[in-house]
Amino acid sequence: MAGGKLTPRQKMINLMYLVFIAMLALNMSKEVLSAFGILNKKIVESNSLTDSRNESSFTQLSQKAQEQPGQYGEKKAKVEKIRALSKDFTDYIENLKVEVTKKFPVDKEGNYPYEQMDKGDLIDRLLFSQEKLSAKGQEFLAKIQNFPVQIKQIGGSSIAEVEMKKIEKRFETNKIYSEKAGKELDWMEYNYHGFPLIATITKLTQLQADIKTTESDVMTGMFQSSLVAAASLTAYQPIVVLEKSVFFQGEAVTGKIILGKFDPKLVAKSVVVNGSSVQAKAGQANFSFGSGNIGEHPITGSFNFDEGGKVISLPILDKYVVVARPKSATISADKMNVVYRGVSNPMTISFAGISPDKVNASAPGLSRVGTTGSYIMQPGAGSEVVINVVGTLPDNSKVSDKKTFRIKGIPAPVGTIRGEPGVVKGPKSNLEIATIGAKLQDFDFEVGLDVVGFNLKVAGQPTIVVPGNKLNAQAKAVLSKAGRGDQVTISEIKTKLVGAGNYLLPRTAIVVYEIQ
Repeated sequence: MAGGKLTPRQKMINLMYLVFIAMLALNMSKEVLSAFGILNKKIVESNSLTDSRNESSFTQLSQKAQEQPGQYGEKKAKVEKIRALSKDFTDYIENLKVEVTKKFPVDKEGNYPYEQMDKGDLIDRLLFSQEKLSAKGQEFLAKIQNFPVQIKQIGGSSIAEVEMKKIEKRFETNKIYSEKAGKELDWMEYNYHGFPLIATITKLTQLQADIKTTESDVMTGMFQSSLVAAASLTAYQPIVVLEKSVFFQGEAVTGKIILGKFDPKLVAKSVVVNGSSVQAKAGQANFSFGSGNIGEHPITGSFNFDEGGKVISLPILDKYVVVARPKSATISADKMNVVYRGVSNPMTISFAGISPDKVNASAPGLSRVGTTGSYIMQPGAGSEVVINVVGTLPDNSKVSDKKTFRIKGIPAPVGTIRGEPGVVKGPKSNLEIATIGAKLQDFDFEVGLDVVGFNLKVAGQPTIVVPGNKLNAQAKAVLSKAGRGDQVTISEIKTKLVGAGNYLLPRTAIVVYEIQ
């Protein structure tokens, strides 16, 4: 159509064709404009629902703050500031929308004349000046950038870090790469310059939605557990905390009742334990009564609160056990029924029902570790050690007991090559650089072993005595004469216990290396 000299008829056909294409483009443009308008209306409706939800949540929080100001007052104050900040920003955006849509009044159903809002000059003149941001544009951008900063300043640690990052991402204004421009554009240029007015209005409405969503997310994150789990005091569970779980016959049973969700400012109207009233304190109530006979006994009663003009009673139900006074101690080795010479043997020594700090144990080589009944036994010479234990009862009377433990030496270790015992296979070169070691098999203690010497024997060659734990030059010379299939025997392995001076362990079992 562009080549050669055209007749008047052909020119007319071409012109009609261009007009037809323009009409198609115009129709498509109207459809797009209408789509933006419909989307804008739906976002407006969604924003209205979000406002209702936010108002309901805040009303619930305000009620809890009135009933329990110590627990909810500070949180309510933070939310009030965030809601005020959100309203200020939302109203600011609404005023922008009103300013640029004065020439486009809505109909009785609240719809803009979408198809007439195809130009962007109104918003461009408001936010931009000669391709740069106008004073109004800079103000608008600053509002967006400062909003998450102000949210963080108000909420502080009450807003989780992961939630704060979501908010900052939602209002991010970094440069954006434009495929059409082939380069990065400023955020304002990319989002608000040169667009049809209805498209920009829709974006502003979406920005209002982001503000309202942020307000909702902050309240949910800060108060979800408070507003849901603690919406009613029936969510609290009384817990009996006894001074100890088992009491001697004749002792007073002592302890306290606390709430599962402890709040030092939450005080009950009254507390009843086993039929008797006890004094209510901040979040708890102490009690004391006779222990009774040997056996299991119930603890019953109720925590009573005022809520909404009604008394809420939370039941107390627990139990305790009374036992006879102890006559013997419980003494046990934590890992075995004997103690081993040369290592630190952990032991637990206690009297049933007596606090660990009231129990004293003594024996040669025995020392206490902390105050929880833990001891370390390092036996010396001999074949037995006697541990004597004395416990002090609450009435300062004494009970005592003793127990005898056998003393055994550390069992003989087995030799290793590269950490492997028995028959180890590999090339000759591996043995030349290998470390000769030793290990204790089926021994419950972690101990350090050092090999300080060994004998090396190759069939048909003299035995070489090697100091240390690696082959020396003489051993390597003998090894060089061994062939594939020959076995090299490592024997007379001298093993010392790390940290035990010159204490040598019993003879270490041999290890064999088969050359491949």
